[in-house]
Amino acid sequence: MQNLHPKSIDLSLDRVFQLLEKLNNPHEKLPPVVHVAGTNGKGSVLAFLTAILNAHGFKVQRFSSPHLVHFHERINLAENGKTVPISEKLLAELLARTQKANGDAPITFFEITTVAALLAFSQQKADWCLLETGLGGRLDATNVVDQPAASVITPISIDHQRFLGSEITDIAKEKAGILKPGMPGFIGLQPSNVLDVLQERAQEIGAPLFIRGQDYDVYAQRGRLIYSSADQLIDLPLPRNLIGRHQIENAGLAIAIGQHLLGDNLQQNDLSHAMETAAWPARMQKLKALDYSEHLRKDDELWLDGGHNPSAAAALAELVGDLEEKVPRPLHLIIGMMTGKDVRGFLHEFHGLAAQVIAVPIPGEDGAMNADDLADLAVEMGFEADTASSFQEALQISASGRHEDARIVICGSLYLAGHVLGANNTSLNEAV
Repeated sequence: MQNLHPKSIDLSLDRVFQLLEKLNNPHEKLPPVVHVAGTNGKGSVLAFLTAILNAHGFKVQRFSSPHLVHFHERINLAENGKTVPISEKLLAELLARTQKANGDAPITFFEITTVAALLAFSQQKADWCLLETGLGGRLDATNVVDQPAASVITPISIDHQRFLGSEITDIAKEKAGILKPGMPGFIGLQPSNVLDVLQERAQEIGAPLFIRGQDYDVYAQRGRLIYSSADQLIDLPLPRNLIGRHQIENAGLAIAIGQHLLGDNLQQNDLSHAMETAAWPARMQKLKALDYSEHLRKDDELWLDGGHNPSAAAALAELVGDLEEKVPRPLHLIIGMMTGKDVRGFLHEFHGLAAQVIAVPIPGEDGAMNADDLADLAVEMGFEADTASSFQEALQISASGRHEDARIVICGSLYLAGHVLGANNTSLNEAV
């Protein structure tokens, strides 16, 4: 599919609607849809919302991107009370069908695979369909549903400027394109100028908004997650697998959506279960050191995070700082990034935290940044930096000559995270 449709990004909806029409408009035959856009936290919000709805006994379908190891991760179907990746057989059938319907017409890889997902969802009876945008919102291939049950916008920051605009307000306008007339929008924590853009768009089209800090609040208190709205105060356990202050925000946004979707059927016991079970790979995921024991000291900590912009780095650095307060140990960053990313902005968040930076290539990615260039930039910024030909070699470099246990974080790219997980056959839903 990638060879047939090599152009990865070309924001437009015309090609998608044309192919959907050839397939008898499957996007008009979906269960109630929750559509999620934003810069950071989309996947985690989807994970929390999936867990909430599953805990309440609902059948949930989900589309997300990119995948980490297997393409099947993008298209998830309801099965035996869970939301699981599509089977190989069904995926092959759907891709063949969409390819045949499209013929020689121009279309991107993301567009045709999004249509395949919508076709899969239209063929299965489910209670809810969760769609994550790939890029932006207004012209994203997922933005084809006229009346979603909820539109969701997670925190917005600077990223993908080439396609969405250089100013954060320009990016916010693109993300606001998923809001629909008369349909509710749920807004995560935003900078004030971003919130102004979202509210202005909502007012233009008559979309009621539920806004973090105005219509609901969420915070940690004495080791618990506290969610409050005008008519509810809910005391829950902190998320077990998705850790950090930013994940409390993501959980709160998912609870706000669940409160709207389920109304009086929202149950505290089911919410508690969701906080215990929600998982999303490569979001500060603690890896089993045993899988990497040949490269590590016995009691080293090994973490994996796919964040790739300064806002994600800030959340990661905050979490690392919290861990450092509890158990002090030197921080070693193993980092690989794609070209076009704000590497300086990303690394800046780790000043005073990282004892060592080891730059690595990202295998199989033509758009990956050269490891030597990445290391040179880190040195220029004042970090002690080195390079390695692989993340395994980077682990060895980290351990060499060191007589104390370290906290090692592999970060900078979801593509690198996927390579790490795939190289060790690590369960994508496992967070230890």
